[in-house]
Amino acid sequence: MIATTSTAVAKARRRLIPFLFLLYVVSYLDRINVGFAALQMNAALGFSNVTYSFGAGIFFLSYTLLEIPSNVILARVGARRWIARIMISWGLVSAGMMFVRSATAFYVLRFALGAAEAGFFPGIIYVLTRWFPTRDRARAIAGFMTAVVIAGIVGGPVSGVLLSLDGVGGVAGWQWLFLVEGLPAIALGFVVLRVLPEQPSEARWLTSAEQLALTTQLAEEAAVEGSVHSIRGALTSGRMWLLAAVYFTIPVELYALSFWLPQIVKSVSGASDFQVGVLSAIPYAVAAVAMVLVGRHSDRTGERRWHIAVSAAVGGAALALSGFARGVVPAIVLLSLATAGLASMLGPFWALATSFLGGIGAAAGIALVNSVGNVGGFVGPNIVGYVRESTQGFAAGLTIVGAILIAGGLLVLCVSPGHAAKP
Repeated sequence: MIATTSTAVAKARRRLIPFLFLLYVVSYLDRINVGFAALQMNAALGFSNVTYSFGAGIFFLSYTLLEIPSNVILARVGARRWIARIMISWGLVSAGMMFVRSATAFYVLRFALGAAEAGFFPGIIYVLTRWFPTRDRARAIAGFMTAVVIAGIVGGPVSGVLLSLDGVGGVAGWQWLFLVEGLPAIALGFVVLRVLPEQPSEARWLTSAEQLALTTQLAEEAAVEGSVHSIRGALTSGRMWLLAAVYFTIPVELYALSFWLPQIVKSVSGASDFQVGVLSAIPYAVAAVAMVLVGRHSDRTGERRWHIAVSAAVGGAALALSGFARGVVPAIVLLSLATAGLASMLGPFWALATSFLGGIGAAAGIALVNSVGNVGGFVGPNIVGYVRESTQGFAAGLTIVGAILIAGGLLVLCVSPGHAAKP
């Protein structure tokens, strides 16, 4: 039975993770491409640092408001149909960003993008809990979430190329960027409807014995390890709210970096838009390697909290120091360490958070943690934007954001391990 379960997990990893990874690359790129568009859009439309940072961050307000109901609907109607709906609607809104002409339109479409995408990430995490036993979950989640950093690696150069189309066909480069990068989400939404199995019993690429072994293993874990099985239990669990507070600190740094990285690199290098895109890919490349290695080590040892805490300390300290860097090389090195530390938190964090959940409580609990945490996606970019407007530099804002991430690393040590998995 153990060998059969291991074979089923290995097949699921090969079949599901690359596809879900691709979906998240497209999702994350549509979410952060405003950072590259800002290299041209802000000047073209007369947006100040405050206008830009508020518009970039307002995405997370609608995302947060709708995330829990969206994930509960997903659990009721099925991941395949609901994730397809999410992708098609966000692709349409993302492409529609090319028509922005005023600050008001910018705010409205960014708010609409958050509403359209609400539930995608926690929905995928919920899907992974229905496929991967706890002992394999950090590696699976880290593999899926490398999409965050791969989107940065791919998105930088691609966005730089699209910005260089400025004026082609009478369309600005930033408009080409939104249009071209929004279309893949629409196409992939229809692919999801055809190829995404809801659970092991629906996977034709598993044998009957593998389906039974994996389903049995997951059911046994849910009965023994999942301490929260209902929507009410998830929403009233003190442990889940503490995890939400920890997770809040991650998007603070994640989106402060994502939305401002191109402009930070531009300020220290004076490079062209395309060169900025290439340089901006370096921190994400370093982070991709780090997060997979840390996720694997966390699964191998069964330890979660210290993996999160140490990664937070490295990421937060490096980000704070990066604001004082002079020259391209020191800045890129520190930004790479900051991104690597941040990304390395993700696999162990979600493995820890999902180890306390089961049934419909998993859908609600994951959405709770992600929605409350993603308020940080509004806070982080705005801290950098407002402080930069006041100080005419990035140092103070990046120091504040780095300190918040370090605080999250300390806070996670207060979370009781409970029934977390043993290796």
